[in-house]
Amino acid sequence: MHPIQTLFERDQPAGPAVLPEDLFALYGGDLRFPAPADRPYVIANFVSTLDGVVSFNIPGKAGGGDISGFDEPDRFLMGLLRASADAVIVGAGTVQEVSPRHLWAAASIYRSAADAYARYRQEGLHKPKYPLQVVVTASGRADFTRAIFQTPELRTVVLTTEAGAERLRSSGAGSLPSTEVRAIGDGPSFTASAMLDLLRREFEISLLLHEGGPRLFGSFVSQGLVDESFLTIAPQLAGRATTGERPGMVEGIEFAPQNAPWLTLVSIKRSGDHLYLRYRGR
Repeated sequence: MHPIQTLFERDQPAGPAVLPEDLFALYGGDLRFPAPADRPYVIANFVSTLDGVVSFNIPGKAGGGDISGFDEPDRFLMGLLRASADAVIVGAGTVQEVSPRHLWAAASIYRSAADAYARYRQEGLHKPKYPLQVVVTASGRADFTRAIFQTPELRTVVLTTEAGAERLRSSGAGSLPSTEVRAIGDGPSFTASAMLDLLRREFEISLLLHEGGPRLFGSFVSQGLVDESFLTIAPQLAGRATTGERPGMVEGIEFAPQNAPWLTLVSIKRSGDHLYLRYRGR
């Protein structure tokens, strides 16, 4: 992979370089995050077409790779963020969109940099081999045959409701050696803030990477709980028909002009015709 070109970058948090030389060169700079306060620092990563579509929403073609054109720097960046994070959170629907063997770990998305990611994560950041895998399902439906639930050295927690927890336990969650179920509250749903509180309190998560889907991400945005967003812009148009649904980055919530969130541009990077944008909440 050719190094990503940095076109613009604001000052990052003070301190020595975080990335080792090989990853620093490929990324086109350093990657630092502020120290968290009373909750995990939440970063998000999405890829979108020029017209704002993040998934074709077609069976077998619903993943981000079809949006990015399986762009190598996009996959490198996704791996770099996973290598940096204490935990990666996804909705159960997002789990179903990828290969059953997929893990939300750096090497699973970009194997060419697996050794560099491992050195950075374990020797530089002193973090365990894998980030905590966080799967959210209010209904308690999950396919436990998938690798995310079956890999002994990979720790997974499923966040759900009380009713969902009962369904998961009856489906065999208790027999999985590295998967835990946590029910949040007594109602039919739960809030993003409650998820963050549990992850900080019980799992000591400081940096949380959000990889969707758009409805779960929307619940975080609506509560002002997304600190930064990394967005790859792919140079293609997907379009939308009057029937069917091709989601944007945020679903399930809409804002009025007077309260729509504004973001601050942190950096612009490019490789070929793809752009890699980083924004921080105001």
